[in-house]
Amino acid sequence: MEKFVRNFIVMSIIYLALAAFIGIAMFAYPSLRHLEFVHSHLNMLGWVSMMIYGVGYHILPRFAGKRLKSVKMGEVQFYLANIGLVGMLVFYTAQITAPSVPLYRNLSVAFGTVEALSIFLFFYNMIATLFSKEE
Repeated sequence: MEKFVRNFIVMSIIYLALAAFIGIAMFAYPSLRHLEFVHSHLNMLGWVSMMIYGVGYHILPRFAGKRLKSVKMGEVQFYLANIGLVGMLVFYTAQITAPSVPLYRNLSVAFGTVEALSIFLFFYNMIATLFSKEE
């Protein structure tokens, strides 16, 4: 298993634990309900997407009987996905707690864009792998 694949899976499990902790905290302390965005994005972009990336990178090329188009692109995607997710959640939370600071919204959008870029890298890497002429 490639190191970046294992990293995706490990981060997925870490995000699951963080999301569960925040979910329990919101249930126990309703004053933390402003963290719903963080909780849901840790689950979907953190736990679910990171697991899909890791398993997808490991299994899909093997199912197709082909080499992954670009390991380097997968490694870059790993960092972009994590930086994008964490940055988006930090600055979205800052925006909620200090809505009068427009910089927080702009940074949240910027990190969300980094996250979207990482998704497009996965899309391209998988499509280029699955539809390559290589046997």
